Parts: sequence; structure tokens; C-alpha cells
Amino acid sequence: MATIYLAGGCFWGLEKYFSLVNGVVATDVGYANGITDSPSYEEVCSGRTGHAEAVRVDYDPEVAPLPFLLDVFYEAIDPVAVNRQGNDVGTQYRTGIYYTDPAEQTIIERSIRELQTRYDSPIAIEVAPFENYTSAEGYHQDYLEVNPGGYCHIGRAEFDFAKSARPTEEHFGR
Repeated sequence: MATIYLAGGCFWGLEKYFSLVNGVVATDVGYANGITDSPSYEEVCSGRTGHAEAVRVDYDPEVAPLPFLLDVFYEAIDPVAVNRQGNDVGTQYRTGIYYTDPAEQTIIERSIRELQTRYDSPIAIEVAPFENYTSAEGYHQDYLEVNPGGYCHIGRAEFDFAKSARPTEEHFGR
């Protein structure tokens, strides 16, 4: 098993999105890579903690290799938006990839370079080593499962994509 932390706007939708991906075995929403210990939602929303709303994605790399998960991630976000996704604006809604294994940095950077070829504006995804993470309050976990009509910047088409996405041989060969 492996773990990656991904930030892509409001964590409710990103959590549901990744929970649908074949090879993802667990997800958890929380606050990543900030300057305080154990922040609350209100503290993160103040913009003073430096945390990003993020999803811890535990996955089986034999089923869902990291290059595949990154490609799936890019389908759910606007990779050139700075500190915003959908209607959510603020530093806590930035996009980010926080890796736990230094060997993953090369894979991530190659993936970002490939992504950049599809855009004229610079990619705004923060890439950094994982520093810290605090699970969000219980009411945020599986929010869209409990509240199916809740707000989400990720659309139905993206959720359908997540359910059907499968890695190619290229994903395993990088």
C-alpha cells in the first residue's frame, strides 16, 4: 500500500471522487502542510494556518500506480487556478500534491511537465514533501455520502470518469 496527499479545492468532492477510483482503498479528509498542529476547520478557513484542505489517498500501486492517480487527479481540478477551485477561494483551496516518498518527486515532476504542455498558463499545483496532516472533524468525513445534495465543485461527469478510469500500460511503465 502507498499514500499520497492531494489538495484540490473543497475536500468533500475530492474525497468522494477518489473513493470511486479502482485501486484506492481508503480516503480521509483533512488539513495538510500547514504551520500549526491540529487545526480546526475554522482556523484553516481563516487563512492563517497555511493548511490546504486535502485528501489522504491510500492506494494499491499494483492496481492504481501513482502516474495513473495523478492523471485522474488532473481531471478533477483546474490545474492553473491559483488558490481556488470552483466557487471556493482562499489559500486553503489551493491545489497540491504532497508526497511521502522522495522517490515519488521525480514521477510527480514529470507528470506536471506533461500536464503543462496542455496549458498556456503556468500550472499552479504546489508540489512538496508531506509535512503534516490532521484529519478533519467527523462531520466532514464522507460528507457527500451523508449529504448527497451537498455543494461540490466536481461535477457528475467527473465522478463517472473516476468510476470508470483504468490505468494503461504506460502508467505502469513510468
